[in-house]
Amino acid sequence: MMTRTQILVLFLALALFLGLYLGFDTKPSAQKKLEDASAAQEEAPGFDAMLAEAKSHADDGLRTAVDKVEAEAAASKNDAEKVVALKQLSALWYNAGQTPVSGIYAEQVAEIEKADTAWSVVGATFYNALIASQEPSLRDFCAQHAKGAFEKAAELNPDKPEHSVNLALVYAENPPPDNPMKAVLLLRDLEKKYPESPAVYNALGRLAIKTGQWQRAIDRLEKAWSLDKTNFNTPCLLAKAYEGAGQMDKSAQFAKICNK
Repeated sequence: MMTRTQILVLFLALALFLGLYLGFDTKPSAQKKLEDASAAQEEAPGFDAMLAEAKSHADDGLRTAVDKVEAEAAASKNDAEKVVALKQLSALWYNAGQTPVSGIYAEQVAEIEKADTAWSVVGATFYNALIASQEPSLRDFCAQHAKGAFEKAAELNPDKPEHSVNLALVYAENPPPDNPMKAVLLLRDLEKKYPESPAVYNALGRLAIKTGQWQRAIDRLEKAWSLDKTNFNTPCLLAKAYEGAGQMDKSAQFAKICNK
């Protein structure tokens, strides 16, 4: 069973990974499908169903750990104690591959902390759940929560373009039926507003790869790399873009950087 320190470290590692313009390249654990749970329109019964479904797949060790921390959350005397317990629950379920459940607990943390960084963790957690799921109602549930979280993060810190970039990536993964180009349009507006933001060019490059526009992807990602050589997700994307363009020498060059 994980100790409290291990759980907190796990949650902090998740928050660090979800550090916004890294592009959400994390490969989340295989999450169980929660088809029936996301059908409810009201959040409370939806979450109850999701939690019950998640617990039905949990082993004895996880159920024991969850029960213990749930009791601590219920007995918390102040917000600080409650946040600690909620973060532990979020980390437990994320580590177990139950990402939507983890996201709900992260959402409860953000509602208490009211910080853009907390809402960004919520958005990224639900984004990971979105890309890991093939079940339509669960994908819609996760997309709505991811969008709402990144919108709140952007409201709290409008000068940080990464929040809007991440919102655009959610739209790219789950396009609105009435506006399928919303992600591209949002990113183009951000490019005009933040012409020196590597996050914007990284996202544009990612979308270009998704649509097979290899040279466009290369141009955008080379720009991102020139602006920020500390984000090693960029060379990973460049390796893919150059491979798609048939430039294998350049692809291998960036693959070496990516693998460091």
